[in-house]
Amino acid sequence: MDVDQIQLHFSSTGLMVLNGIIGLIMFGVALDIKSEDFKRIAADGRAAVVGLGAQFFLLPALTFVLVRLLQPHPSMALGMILVASCPGGTMSNFLTHFGRGDTALSVSLSAVSTLAAALMTPLNLAFWGGLYGPTAELLRQVALSPLDLLLTITTILLLPILLGMGMAHRFPELAARARRPMRFLSLAFFVGFVIVALLANLEYFQRYIGVVAGLVLLHNGVAMGGGYLVARWIRLGEAARRAVTFEVGIQNSALGLILIFDFFDGLGGMAIVAAWWGVWHLVSGLSLATFWSRRPAAMASQTLT
Repeated sequence: MDVDQIQLHFSSTGLMVLNGIIGLIMFGVALDIKSEDFKRIAADGRAAVVGLGAQFFLLPALTFVLVRLLQPHPSMALGMILVASCPGGTMSNFLTHFGRGDTALSVSLSAVSTLAAALMTPLNLAFWGGLYGPTAELLRQVALSPLDLLLTITTILLLPILLGMGMAHRFPELAARARRPMRFLSLAFFVGFVIVALLANLEYFQRYIGVVAGLVLLHNGVAMGGGYLVARWIRLGEAARRAVTFEVGIQNSALGLILIFDFFDGLGGMAIVAAWWGVWHLVSGLSLATFWSRRPAAMASQTLT
């Protein structure tokens, strides 16, 4: 069976669990968000424009170029566009800190991009997906409503974030104790969910993983490389370049998965791309962060600037 006709097996209970995991992840992220993060973005306008521009404009555009060049299966192409339309992933802050990047900038970019995703994710998916004939046909087949997509993203992203920020403001000591456990729990739950999804649809993953692994490796490399190069071109400091790299290269593939199951009935190519991205970006991100952790930003700036 062609990957564009495959629908991954997933129960309604499984979808409810995934929604809960997304909410848990976003709630945990919000415990680290403070009003100062938004003020910092306003104060450091150049870094903010570079980071958010690379996240919501550069990456989708580069993805569109990749899709036109490689011409993968339409469902895989749409999966790539959807992943590129999602905000940065929750691990970007940890990886930036571990890789000796500008953690404060990373947290600020994550906060703003996650809130902006309620509008930018459906817009980017509709715009870039509509520009490429095969993916535009898929969007027409599912009669995707940008408004419905906006409402879903608002529910699973914004509400948990507002609850988390409210808790952090009202009960700061409790929030401080909960931050670290929530971070690891949300990551463990998501990884566990992806593993269960892979095992439940093992036949399809085994059949197409060779193609998908190559696509995701290249796509993720373009995302990280594009983020770093544009930050370097704008002459941000090395620590800020690392923050932008992880914000662009670590995508919220968990959000992508829930949108695929909610709006595309688990369309095979899309789901396999998003699921494998969720695995691979942890491997690539940890590898790059480990390399940078042994190379202080000040030292790197002397040779790269």
